[in-house]
Amino acid sequence: MAGTESRATRLNFGDFGLKSESCGWVTATQIEAARKAIVHHTKREGKLWMRIFPDKSFTKKPAGTRMGSGKGEVVGYVAVVKPGRIIFELGGLAPAAARLALLRASAKLAIRTRIISRG
Repeated sequence: MAGTESRATRLNFGDFGLKSESCGWVTATQIEAARKAIVHHTKREGKLWMRIFPDKSFTKKPAGTRMGSGKGEVVGYVAVVKPGRIIFELGGLAPAAARLALLRASAKLAIRTRIISRG
């Protein structure tokens, strides 16, 4: 996860976006919680684009298991995020409503983010 993101670093679809400032794993449940927060706050007005997808699986062995005996079971899926990556984009909303919706979504994620706008 070293370095900065080279793709999805600019707003392509919407007028406002949530951009990562740190690197880390964003789990599928965190992405869904952030999406629900945006949809709930905007009352399904405007348009939402999700620019990340959890395509990396991670495994975990049960507690109390001895060393060896292979790899653990798949527990969940994550999206690897580097600094500079656009996570969500919003369009067709008033600036105040879009900023508040993205602020609520950023509280659901485990990485530092900032809200950006076009122009």
